[in-house]
Amino acid sequence: MEDRVRVMVVGGGGREHALVWRLLRSPSVTHLVATTPNPGFPERVHVDPASEIEAIVAVARRHEVDLVVVGPEAPLAAGLADAVEEAGFPCFGPRAAAAALETSKAFAKEIMRAAGVPTATALVVDPTDPAQLLAAEERCRRGRVVLKADGLAAGKGVVVCREGEEALEALRTMSRFGEAAARVLLEDLLEGPEVSLFALSDGERTIALPSAQDHKTLLDGGRGPNTGGMGAYAPCPLVDRQTAGAWVQQLHQPVVEELARRGTPFRGVLFAGLMLTEDGPRVLEYNVRFGDPECQALMALWEDDPVPWLLGAARGMLPNGEPVFAEGSACCVVLASAGYPETPRKGVPIPRGEEPEGVVVFHAGTAVDPQGRLVTAGGRVLGITGRGADLEEARCRAYAALPSWAFEGEQHRTDIGGGAR
Repeated sequence: MEDRVRVMVVGGGGREHALVWRLLRSPSVTHLVATTPNPGFPERVHVDPASEIEAIVAVARRHEVDLVVVGPEAPLAAGLADAVEEAGFPCFGPRAAAAALETSKAFAKEIMRAAGVPTATALVVDPTDPAQLLAAEERCRRGRVVLKADGLAAGKGVVVCREGEEALEALRTMSRFGEAAARVLLEDLLEGPEVSLFALSDGERTIALPSAQDHKTLLDGGRGPNTGGMGAYAPCPLVDRQTAGAWVQQLHQPVVEELARRGTPFRGVLFAGLMLTEDGPRVLEYNVRFGDPECQALMALWEDDPVPWLLGAARGMLPNGEPVFAEGSACCVVLASAGYPETPRKGVPIPRGEEPEGVVVFHAGTAVDPQGRLVTAGGRVLGITGRGADLEEARCRAYAALPSWAFEGEQHRTDIGGGAR
């Protein structure tokens, strides 16, 4: 691998800020360009705005990059990796055919069945088909079912129902997720702690990264509506490194092999959302990018140079060994806007707070207004991330820094990292 590389990061949210933050600390990176502005990016990041695929490829050409790192799932679903690679640039992120693991939950189920990966049984229905709708209603009446929009719904297209009437009402209202709910999956409800498990893939091999645990609901104790994620910590004490490696070989590697067999190799990071049941881990879903906010915790812990790993995955040849992550833990606490997740309030001034030792603040939904003030510009606004010798020290550092960044109406959970769920 070249000693010095030029990198482009696609996206400008909290996950992408974390990737930029970590890449800037790489001894390999000589030039870093981002396609989306983020007030948290330092001045040495070259921001060259682009959102359409052709424009992003043009940015890669203009900056003569050696590696494109795609943060969000939507550009991957739209075929950005296809276009980038066809233009001659290595891309950390799968082509659209492999990204269907996330863009279609029905496709992911098909791949899991073919690969022999343990998952919940599911009924896939078209709600506009009367016969299929009747079958779905019959399944809902039995209760203990999870309804999922087949397509991308910003992490919010999942409804967990224990009672039959609750499930029937959810089925009637799935259309609120728009085109994502053109097909709906009805899965048997699984019980147990949820864990996020990540693996790098070069299309043939997989290498485990540390586990993490996300907190999806808005309120403490798993209450309130689902969100894109209100906080995360890594690693999860339920999954040590040896177990993570074994599970990646059981749950990620067969999927990578099945996609390769179909001629659609997966290159990038494969993220499995797991339920740890009494019968062992079961895959709830796959994502084809780093989680947000899990990425913030992982980047805070990544100790060796990430570039050889990302570039190796993109080129189809991961290095030998494993990436090095620091001992200890990291904990990311999200500050969200008033009204999130339904109608987040924008334009609220944010104080520029402190980043004491062991804390980094990642910007997820911020902007600078005409008066030069930092203001809210999205639902999830900041990810205050603490790192420590153990989880308790990491979460204490994050929560201690939080008040100096608090803004009017902000929402945050007080139990992030408060125990494996």
